[in-house]
Amino acid sequence: MLRAKTLLRRNSVLQRYASSLVVAEHDGAVLSAGTLSTITAASKIGGDISVLVLGKGLDAVAKNAAGVAGVTKVLVAENDALVNSMAEDVAAVVTQVAKKHTHILAASTNNGKNFMPRAAAILDSSPLSDILAVVDENTFKRPMYAGNAIATMKMTNAHKFLLVRPTAFEKAGSSGSAAPIEAVTLETPVTKSPLSTFLGASVTKSERPDLTAARVVISGGRGMKSAENFALLDSLADKLGGAVGASRAAVDAGYAPNEYQVGQTGKVVAPDLYIAVGISGAIQHLSGMKDSKTIVAINKDKEAPIFAVADFGLVEDLFKAVPEMTSKL
Repeated sequence: MLRAKTLLRRNSVLQRYASSLVVAEHDGAVLSAGTLSTITAASKIGGDISVLVLGKGLDAVAKNAAGVAGVTKVLVAENDALVNSMAEDVAAVVTQVAKKHTHILAASTNNGKNFMPRAAAILDSSPLSDILAVVDENTFKRPMYAGNAIATMKMTNAHKFLLVRPTAFEKAGSSGSAAPIEAVTLETPVTKSPLSTFLGASVTKSERPDLTAARVVISGGRGMKSAENFALLDSLADKLGGAVGASRAAVDAGYAPNEYQVGQTGKVVAPDLYIAVGISGAIQHLSGMKDSKTIVAINKDKEAPIFAVADFGLVEDLFKAVPEMTSKL
């Protein structure tokens, strides 16, 4: 009994001194949905939560971050070198700020996966990617083998770098109050790294919701047969107010742009409704959408693996089914 009480007391002391740093992604005005989910993950660790906002002209997004539930402080790092979020420059700032925190978290996006390993290596640590759950301040769960197994990992690093799968945690809401906002003071001033140069960004403009935040996602696979046929999904998505996605096979075939890709090597989504059109259901694709609340599959092959995870299935030619669905909405 004495040993149990001692362990409990020791654990409570550790949790009291846990301090999380969430590195924010934003559009200059508000935090991304992934960052809000990351703040929720940080709240399950315990202790204080500081949000680090980087870039230029950050007044609006800093105020937005200060009003998020669970946030105890907002740290602002303004510098011209941070405008384009180049990994080397972001990592240089994160490593300096991270020294005062036990846990450093970021959303498991392309951006997070780019700078977090660099920052972790500088502090003689390594990141744990795609965490799905927080067991305690040292123990976390993450998927393996395209989600077919869940590993429970214990970290002993002094600074624990965590990449959070946004779809595994609810988005943090508003607190109704404002946390203090402070400018970051760095020991080593940030200068533009010579290792990489920002040349430009090619962004697809769309009035549809972002793929990772959409309530409804309609994805097409190799069965769409051409890029022109993806217009069928566009019409259905517009009727449902959803986003359009694609399987890796469709992207590799040139039917859809890279940013549409859903799956292990693409984006992970968990909408209320996921409609898979002409998608066979390869493990690589399933790992990116199987947490969707409701899955509808349309495929003319009744043996397609996608039907094994679908809540509703329609064995029909997609070129007949999709136009009919669209017309009835």
